[in-house]
Amino acid sequence: MFPHRARRPGDRPSRARPLGHAAVASLVLLGATASGTVYVTARAHDAGELVSSSASSRTTATTEATVEPVTAPTSADPTPASGDADALLVEAVGSVAVEAGARLSVAVLDTESGRSAVYGDGAFDTASIVKADILASLLLQAQDAGRDLTAQEKTYASAMIRDSDNASATALWKAIGRAQGLAEANARFGLGDTEGGDGVLWGLTQTTAADQLTLLRQVFGDAEDSELDEDSRSYLRGLMEDIAVGQDWGVSAAGQTGFALKNGWLPRTATGLWDINSVGRVEADGREYLVAVLSDGNSTKTEGISMVEAAAKAAVTALTGT
Repeated sequence: MFPHRARRPGDRPSRARPLGHAAVASLVLLGATASGTVYVTARAHDAGELVSSSASSRTTATTEATVEPVTAPTSADPTPASGDADALLVEAVGSVAVEAGARLSVAVLDTESGRSAVYGDGAFDTASIVKADILASLLLQAQDAGRDLTAQEKTYASAMIRDSDNASATALWKAIGRAQGLAEANARFGLGDTEGGDGVLWGLTQTTAADQLTLLRQVFGDAEDSELDEDSRSYLRGLMEDIAVGQDWGVSAAGQTGFALKNGWLPRTATGLWDINSVGRVEADGREYLVAVLSDGNSTKTEGISMVEAAAKAAVTALTGT
């Protein structure tokens, strides 16, 4: 969940994003033009005051949607970018039930073998998964300043990650310098397709599954490849391993033993559709996997969670066959 605002004159327009291959049925319903397939763009904006305490956070939002014709893609299916892992992921995720009108993107890495794969390259609103990025940015800034986090920063960090508390996220978003501070940290982390939300709208940050996998590698991957020192990595890992009861769904479904994660969920009151995202680390068959699953256009939170969990399982299964 995250705060929104009403759109003001002069605001930049939402970026058009193509629907995934599993949503072809929705394209037929929306129609097509002579120039190609119809795409949909939607963005949530604030229509009221955010009420937030913890997992029971509530928000009121409206959604603007526009339909824009673009050139039709040559194939409805994502094309594997490289190697067998991508092809296997495409095949595995292709078996996941996706509602008409929903979009899905997945990225996965086997930390032992280094094999990775990505399904889909569209941009999605982060909702609350950006909170892991906010904390990583704060920790990086603290490292640069040669200091530890303050007691207040640790209180905010714990509530933001464990309970997904929005007020704490807003406080730390301001502390890192909002979108600019996030961008500066992400440039060092290697996130090239993540753009911070305007003003205090951290939840409207745009990201890709591939970028989220890159961030996970900073936290859970090889220490020598990370901008974060071991104390920072251990601190963030510890919070993601201690998610509040009721928020431990998502990529954790692909694991058999331990997991660490951050989830994001957003109901769009104007459409009744949900954004459901989950990123984190899971352990299965004695191996460790980093998994990022992004989705939008889900009819309910339950449907979205079911799809995200099925996609996470499919992603891990795909890499076990490589």
